Amino acid sequence: MSRRLSISSLLLLTSLSPLSQAHELLEHLVIAHADLAYLSYLETHRASLALQERVDVLIEQPSEANLLAARQAWTAAKDIYSQTEAFRFGHPVIDAWEPQVNAWPLDEGFIDYVEPDLYFYELGNPYGQINLVSHPDLQLGPEGISVAEFSPQLLASLNELGGSEANVATGWHAIEFLLWGQDLHGNAAGTGERPASDFAAGSACTHGHCERRAQYLAAVTQLLVDDLAEMTAEWQAEDGDNYRATFLALPQMEQLRRILYGVGSLSLGELAGERMRVALFANSSEDEQDCFSDHTHGTLYYNFQGVRNILYGRFAAGESEFQGASLMGWLHTEHADLANRLDAALNNAQSKLQALYDQGENGQRFDQLIAPGNREGSRMINEAIQSLVASTAVVVDTGAVLGLASFAPDSAGHF
Repeated sequence: MSRRLSISSLLLLTSLSPLSQAHELLEHLVIAHADLAYLSYLETHRASLALQERVDVLIEQPSEANLLAARQAWTAAKDIYSQTEAFRFGHPVIDAWEPQVNAWPLDEGFIDYVEPDLYFYELGNPYGQINLVSHPDLQLGPEGISVAEFSPQLLASLNELGGSEANVATGWHAIEFLLWGQDLHGNAAGTGERPASDFAAGSACTHGHCERRAQYLAAVTQLLVDDLAEMTAEWQAEDGDNYRATFLALPQMEQLRRILYGVGSLSLGELAGERMRVALFANSSEDEQDCFSDHTHGTLYYNFQGVRNILYGRFAAGESEFQGASLMGWLHTEHADLANRLDAALNNAQSKLQALYDQGENGQRFDQLIAPGNREGSRMINEAIQSLVASTAVVVDTGAVLGLASFAPDSAGHF
């Protein structure tokens, strides 16, 4: 593993005295934050290219082994991407970009075949069962969009068709559905079971339209690769006309507000609320984030790892290993008691999410934990939710000592 440290972060590590130069950390940690964002998206883009390679092999040689390899590449790339989501809520450029990349849940019948008796689409969605793969002659929307040939541009134009957010044609979850297929197990053990023959040619093709299904998978994967390259460029240091330059030119208080608002909003409204509380209260496997692959436990764990990455100023994935100036470093210099409280709260939350991750890898997946009557699963998820609420409260206290008087993370109406 090679080391990729920004010059500014390396200088801080080697020359700063925490006691004598604590205030300088506030000036430099925003640069480290930008470096961290750049490396996080860079490594996600690299992982998406590895996914694309496996997808290409699957399309060229459909086999169960090649399908498994593509699924494994999706999971590896998604784990890195999940760490970037702590940047999303504080930075408008990411929040505007994100729906094309990670919108969920989706009406899978909009994309491909489903089992009608076990398919629940958004009520009132006229395209919830349209099955783009099997209808090359469709003319969709008021402008008569033709779906005769799938391309990245066409798929992007189909998102939220008819005004429904459930019409998701692109991103991680569209690829996930194409690789795994519909999960027919509900709250029982088991993921989607799409066969590799769904991408086969001629008489070996199952469920029909295999060539179009492969074309869709290739196009949606290419769009993901392109989108991640675009966001990587937004954080590149050499470009003076991108979001990184805009962010670094902001007043210091606004920079700090965006950083803390991002980690607080992911922890509270999105992670504790939308991604755990909603699914638990509804006992609904349809509301878990990675519902086709049942990898929700990994997404939750790495989402919180992204929070820790930002607060501690560090990141390690792929070819990158980074350590820079951080809010935790500043707190330990200026407000040791608060730093200790935040350390303890973050460590507690990490332990709860680690428990969910371990269950997902070796015991029960998230959709099983949220099943009606699963008291132990409900306890584990509720403890994780409460630990995130508690750690976010200390993040808010951190904002107060920084002078962010009006700082409040987005709770998404859940807390």
